[in-house]
Amino acid sequence: MSALFDRLSEHFARSTHVGFEGLRDDSEFARQPLRDAAVLVPITERAEPGVLLTHRPESMANHPGQVAFPGGKFEPGEDAVAAALREAEEELSIDPAQVRVVGQATSFITGTGFRLTPVLGVVPGDLPIRPDPREVADWFEAPLRHVLDRENHKAKIGIFLGYERPYYEIDWQGHRIWGITAGILAHLSHRLDWKELIDG
Repeated sequence: MSALFDRLSEHFARSTHVGFEGLRDDSEFARQPLRDAAVLVPITERAEPGVLLTHRPESMANHPGQVAFPGGKFEPGEDAVAAALREAEEELSIDPAQVRVVGQATSFITGTGFRLTPVLGVVPGDLPIRPDPREVADWFEAPLRHVLDRENHKAKIGIFLGYERPYYEIDWQGHRIWGITAGILAHLSHRLDWKELIDG
């Protein structure tokens, strides 16, 4: 049994009331038609848990060069969990059988026209990562205590599709985590008490 998985599941189950806290929903000006997509938020099983993140290649059509979670659009017949696990396997060679799914976080709509569902899962700390260079320029692991600590979430304002929009930015050793990815982490910071999770 995994103590981390059990604590994450407990926190997740008791925080469904949080709603959209920390998230930015862009449904008022999102590109249409909306497309369903999902990302996996992979938490590493270790004494000091981390979260796995990727750098998208500059050649990608959506969010080029940005830090992201592995993920993408649904394929026919998929739900959020199936899509997130498939994309994580395609992008980072994460075996779906090695992921213990905690649950689905709140879905939200992005300005680029996706109805996006984050899926939280626990993966082994020694899991071999083999990124697909067509979809991943680089990858890294950031400590869970750092990315969930709201002291590290810097509020910013930017212009997107002509609209002034607030967003969060999180820095980890020169990795700039911002936009949708930082918003998901900000949301999880309201659902998961990192001090209880990690320090017990």
